[in-house]
Amino acid sequence: MEEEKAPAPNSYLWCPRVHFDPPPQRLYHLHRQFRLDGSGNNFFKGVKWSPDGSCFLTCNEDKTLRIFDLPSNALEVEALDDLAAKTDPLVSSLTVSEGETVYDFCWYPHMVATDLSTCVFATTTRDHPVHLWDAATGNLRCSYRAYNAMDEVTAALSVAFNPAGNRLFCGYKRKIRIFDTSTPGRHCEEHSTLTSSKEGITGIVSCLAFSGHQTNLLAAGSYDRTIAVYNEGNMELLYVLQGHEGGLTQVQFSKDGNYLYSGARKDPSICCWDVRYTTSLVYKLERAVTNTNQRIAFDIEPYAQHLGTGGEDGDIRFYDLRTGEFTASIHAASDTINGFSFHPTLPLAASTSGARRFSTSEDKDDDEEPPQILTELENCASVWRFSCSWEEIKYEDAVKVDEETHERMNVDESTIVT
Repeated sequence: MEEEKAPAPNSYLWCPRVHFDPPPQRLYHLHRQFRLDGSGNNFFKGVKWSPDGSCFLTCNEDKTLRIFDLPSNALEVEALDDLAAKTDPLVSSLTVSEGETVYDFCWYPHMVATDLSTCVFATTTRDHPVHLWDAATGNLRCSYRAYNAMDEVTAALSVAFNPAGNRLFCGYKRKIRIFDTSTPGRHCEEHSTLTSSKEGITGIVSCLAFSGHQTNLLAAGSYDRTIAVYNEGNMELLYVLQGHEGGLTQVQFSKDGNYLYSGARKDPSICCWDVRYTTSLVYKLERAVTNTNQRIAFDIEPYAQHLGTGGEDGDIRFYDLRTGEFTASIHAASDTINGFSFHPTLPLAASTSGARRFSTSEDKDDDEEPPQILTELENCASVWRFSCSWEEIKYEDAVKVDEETHERMNVDESTIVT
């Protein structure tokens, strides 16, 4: 995999500026192909668009990852009006079955469908090494193995490529291991998340994210409710942020690299941090997650003005990142929206839903679980199209959060460790 060069600083890009009036339209809806066993428990666990936008990758409870190709006419196709169609409008073009529960997955950041050498994604699963899969053939390209003190393979709980794509960062309990993507096997750099003065992360590194705006920052979230921000180059701990009510499930930088957004399990707020001023919590974005243990994903659209997040009530909520104010919502499913991802270059988004269901049968001696009847809006995936205007922007331009927002927010900063 060759390192891809970024556009020149003064180059311009066409970018969709999404609108919410009229509301986004559902173009494709998928549910039938995930219910073949009749159990009703093959729920989705997330969705991520490929970096080139040619397809999206989903993960399900059946330990299987599926790739769905985006039709070339997605911007012109009529909005869907029949969710109960007998067949799904899209069928997975490739499936990869893992042996155990999938903890995390991510695309190679410079993936381009026309260059097969870049068509890969990484997964980490229980009791297994990190796998690098070929997104064109479904074959296993290679593995990156970490070992514990007993010389046994230990599984990563989170994975992320750095922006250059030459290093793969993996989160473990009180450790971050870094693999050279060109050197599979067991050789890696190992960094403790605790400094000699006991600052840093004391638990499992549950999520990772990089700033893609030449700031060389790595954010690591942990189930111990803290976020550590590092210099990617030397893994120097820059500061630690605290304030969430639950273990961290996602961290994501703004497009300009000045802000960090974080979400946690059973925590009703996504926090926005100004990483230029490390003690500054700018605002909180509310979402419905207090009654589920699932990871609930959020994402920022290409123009960088809005964030969308799932929730346990089946709604996708959108917020204006300049002010932190609620913009709009759509009802996408009848169960938990756990996956949400904006297309990297088009006014599209993908959502996934689902939750574990338990049998209500009173016959405890019956070993065969009765089939569960689900509606078309449960355990489902959808692709959405937004109305938009097309804006020509400089490559390095991104949204700026209003400075006045700092003064409007009365945040208790005594809980933030620097």
